[in-house]
Amino acid sequence: MSAQPPTPPAQFRTAPWSKGVGLMIFTSRWLQAPLYLGLIVAQAVYVWVFLKELWHLIDGVFIDQEHALGEAEIMLLVLGLIDVVMIANLLIMVIIGGYETFVSRINVEGHPDQPEWLSHVNANVLKVKLAMAIIGISSIHLLKSFIEIGDLGGPKDQGELTSDGVMWQVIIHCVFILSALALALIDRMSYHKPSRGETHDGVAVPAPAAAPVAPAQPAQHAPEPVHAGH
Repeated sequence: MSAQPPTPPAQFRTAPWSKGVGLMIFTSRWLQAPLYLGLIVAQAVYVWVFLKELWHLIDGVFIDQEHALGEAEIMLLVLGLIDVVMIANLLIMVIIGGYETFVSRINVEGHPDQPEWLSHVNANVLKVKLAMAIIGISSIHLLKSFIEIGDLGGPKDQGELTSDGVMWQVIIHCVFILSALALALIDRMSYHKPSRGETHDGVAVPAPAAAPVAPAQPAQHAPEPVHAGH
């Protein structure tokens, strides 16, 4: 019997209208580009806020000696500056990582200022990094609350922290931590069995090396018996 030729793979979306719809859907990712450009404007606003807070700190320490800032007020201002910086870092991760993941590649290979995390960014890595950044920002706000806490048993002015408010801040901070741990655990469970061709965090996982095979030894032939009389 003659061998049957292999069946060619099925072709999908061969119609021109289907290709056009698919191309339009694929091109629609560029609608997100204005969103990332808007986040760049938001980052510029945070730069202005940072400079204003920095000038307030310098003025209260070195210039306006009549209303000099106390140690607790200086610490609160410094924590506010750190808070602005961490939010700016969060914006950078969302802008660069989101654009790289969902819109288009950024060709910065070999650039001396390329961020280390950009070489293996993907949706899972971006979610974990964003969760860690949110935890850092929540920690700064919680520390500011601890400094401002004062006497929780005394009379409260409008807008002053209360014990219930601080308790809810701690609970929300713990929820953020648990959420980040859950995201990291899910990401780890997705790659618990690395195999050939699998990628983790955008980096290819090499297949486990096979054990070396010893070369086959040539067969040893037993010597033929010598018969008497030969």
